[in-house]
Amino acid sequence: MQMVRVTLYGGPLDGEQLDVPAQPDTDDPGIALPAAGCSISGGRSWYAPAYDGRWCWEGDTA
Repeated sequence: MQMVRVTLYGGPLDGEQLDVPAQPDTDDPGIALPAAGCSISGGRSWYAPAYDGRWCWEGDTA
């Protein structure tokens, strides 16, 4: 599986970089990541690709 490095924008992980699949296996290419700054205790922060290719924070989830 080919991976690409992306930079996260907004939310508690702003500026972090990580590798994500170049072609995700699902219709929803976003990713839920544990984050110390998440607004939900024990939750995860959801990042997904935006129209311009950046991976942007879309909110927090339990």
